[in-house]
Amino acid sequence: MKIIVLVKHVPDAQFDRHLTGEGNTTDRSESILSELDEYALEAALQLIEARGGEAAGNKVIALSMGPAGAVNAVKKSLQIGASEGVHLSDDALAGSDAAATSLALAAAIRHLGADIPADLILTGMASTDGETSLVPAQLAERLDLPQVTFAASLELDGAKLTARRDGDLHADTIEATLPALVSVTDQINDPRYPNFKGIMAAKKKTITTLTLADIGVDPAHVGRSGSWTAVDSAEARPARTAGTIITDEGDAGIKLVDFLAAQKLL
Repeated sequence: MKIIVLVKHVPDAQFDRHLTGEGNTTDRSESILSELDEYALEAALQLIEARGGEAAGNKVIALSMGPAGAVNAVKKSLQIGASEGVHLSDDALAGSDAAATSLALAAAIRHLGADIPADLILTGMASTDGETSLVPAQLAERLDLPQVTFAASLELDGAKLTARRDGDLHADTIEATLPALVSVTDQINDPRYPNFKGIMAAKKKTITTLTLADIGVDPAHVGRSGSWTAVDSAEARPARTAGTIITDEGDAGIKLVDFLAAQKLL
């Protein structure tokens, strides 16, 4: 079994986020592997381990798209346990929105195999920077694959995939036939941490770097020029002001109601 897991290099949530450049793109100078992608990676590792692991011919390929620094997301994935990594990097990709991103990733995935590049493609439920959750569905459409989104559990029986999607009041059980694309939630498992053995083993694993020319994508179809959406302008959020303090002089309840009414909260 071959599983491709999409992993993204995103700004570390411990730091303030900033936009940079004429295209108002995200500043990724302080970035890490997206936390939500670790759940997809863990799901993939559990699936191949249940089938005998790499010794039985199974593999997990971590695929990331982004600038030079995005290779660190691939390296972290290898340390956690992925078999090999692929880094799609090209200056023309800068500023790509979800549509342009899915186009490039679809081409990269096709490049990795013949008729069926993977038995299963796994993603996180969203990236922790854009948080659109759009790429998995768009990618499934471009690859003509059945899609199962927001899976809270995942099981395989031969070529049949069964997933549970949890709603607020009910849960749906969904079945699909492989090959398929699945996005998983942060409820599906508890991701493992890279240990010393995994960190050392990762140094011997292969990372393939691809460009748009390698995957046959016209630069005009990605980046800011090929995107359906763009950020034309942005400004910093105003600093928080001090709140209104109500001193209780016997009429605090009335003052509170007046305040809420003035804010149109009543």
